Amino acid sequence: MRAVQLTGFGGPDRLVYREDVPDPMPGPGEVRVRVGAAAINNTDIWTREGAYGTAGDPTATTGWRREPLVFPRIQGADIAGRIDQVGPGVDTARVGERVLIDPMLYEGDESALVTTDYLGSERDGGFAELVTVPASNALPVDSPLSDVELASFPTSSVTALRMIDRAAVTDADTVLITGASGGVGAAAIQLVKARGGRVVAVVGAGKKQQALDLGADAVIVRGRADLDEELSALDVTGAGGQVDVVVDVVGGAAFSALLRSLRPLGRYVVAGAIAGPLVETDLRTVYLRQLQIIGSSFGTHAQFRTLLDHIARGELRPLVAGTYPLRELRRAQEDFVAKTHFGKLVVLPQEN
Repeated sequence: MRAVQLTGFGGPDRLVYREDVPDPMPGPGEVRVRVGAAAINNTDIWTREGAYGTAGDPTATTGWRREPLVFPRIQGADIAGRIDQVGPGVDTARVGERVLIDPMLYEGDESALVTTDYLGSERDGGFAELVTVPASNALPVDSPLSDVELASFPTSSVTALRMIDRAAVTDADTVLITGASGGVGAAAIQLVKARGGRVVAVVGAGKKQQALDLGADAVIVRGRADLDEELSALDVTGAGGQVDVVVDVVGGAAFSALLRSLRPLGRYVVAGAIAGPLVETDLRTVYLRQLQIIGSSFGTHAQFRTLLDHIARGELRPLVAGTYPLRELRRAQEDFVAKTHFGKLVVLPQEN
């Protein structure tokens, strides 16, 4: 089959397009899926770069579990397609079924998320014509959306859902969302609005209207002015220019200002650090205001099923900013890192 293999940690040059990769075969309890579309996530970039560090050495080169990876590896966690073969123990009636893949490969309760295998990291993923997964991870979908549109949802949207679940967002909350033009942030806007909450979205220049179109009540353009000053000028935040919850995937130098933006008893939830993982703040801000700092990453199987319900009800819109044939995965990842787009970039393994 055709596939792109990641041959080691490093730059885009470590992504090698091949047309002679052996077809994967489903094992017991597994299915094989012919990939219709597979979306790119920031996890793909950091995994390629080995950018996760360790608790003792933040500069160490590791995968997301802060362990070495086995190479070559086919990346790509977010997959829509059709089952074309089943392994022993799987009903043959599933052949031909249209599916969306839950990329978290674990059994047990949510504590397993800390050490789970992740599709495209510990197991070959969807930047290929074919992929195998446990049958329970291939969820049937009956949707008018295309494979490209469906593939835009899995990792980023379930990550957003878990963040707002862990922060216990309700209709009484005003939520500040950073990185709101990316997959996680854009999904978070829509999911908070589905709960009746108010949203202040932080985006880069030229992306304000898209955030408003998604439902944001107010938008801050990053870098235009001080965050405290911007918030105080917004009617949506109420007195004091502060919010109840911060949903952050950016980190970096803004961390201290984000904590200052919270009302007393506010909640800060983080699932990314694209502007830098090492941050500083005044701990007195945390304890005197009795703030909560909450870590979050991948979602559970139950949250993935909830995500499918949101999609079916039309509470999440697919946001596809561009598509690429498989052989152009290097360019797709480079464009993803450039962050000039709003939404998701999707790879089409069946196209030349």
